[in-house]
Amino acid sequence: MSLLKIIAAGAAGYGLYRYAKHQQAEPEHAAFAPGEARGSSNFAEVRNAGPEGMRSDPPTWDRVDQSSDESFPASDPPANY
Repeated sequence: MSLLKIIAAGAAGYGLYRYAKHQQAEPEHAAFAPGEARGSSNFAEVRNAGPEGMRSDPPTWDRVDQSSDESFPASDPPANY
């Protein structure tokens, strides 16, 4: 009889675990602005260039920052130093 209680407790625990796992939201990506990385149009999960594509706004942003952000992850440096 105690074996049936252990099996029932294990099944209940597993059911609660699956329910809790199903209720968790998908994690947000650290580099993306909210809602940007989801959907079928962004299958490669590449962030848009510029501060509007970032999760947190940088304190300053100039032309060189924009060029560097647009060239990433390419191996070539930006054209305007």
